Amino acid sequence: MRLVIQRVEQAEVHIKSQLFSSIKKGLLIFSGIEEEDNDEDIQWLASKVCNMRLFSDEEGKMNLDVKQVNGNILLVSQFTLLASTKKGNRPSFIKAARPEKAIPIYKKFIKTLELMLEKSIQTGEFGADMQIKLINDGPVTIIMDSKVRE
Repeated sequence: MRLVIQRVEQAEVHIKSQLFSSIKKGLLIFSGIEEEDNDEDIQWLASKVCNMRLFSDEEGKMNLDVKQVNGNILLVSQFTLLASTKKGNRPSFIKAARPEKAIPIYKKFIKTLELMLEKSIQTGEFGADMQIKLINDGPVTIIMDSKVRE
């Protein structure tokens, strides 16, 4: 599973020109799911997301996690994160899981984040054409991959 995590002041998902979900201060997370992803990937990434110190303390140092600042999470599925650009000019998405595999993993990732965060999170709609509006705070953007674990 590959994530792009952005610290935001606010973020919104619009579908068909209608507001679908939104958060104030917190993390906007784009998630790409691979065929090989499993519960171990979900647990590792959810733990990292909820405990990663991306928010500033009183001294301006990134020492606080999303829970400590009472932040929110907006999770958006995005299979294009798994694009391979090795050959030609058209990206290949062969690594991306098919919906029948990806949707249950996406739903389990949502539930795992909610349990670890101890509150509900906001989401996009899997497979929908979405427009995302955000105000990146910092900017702070982190890329994580459960297969690389850097």
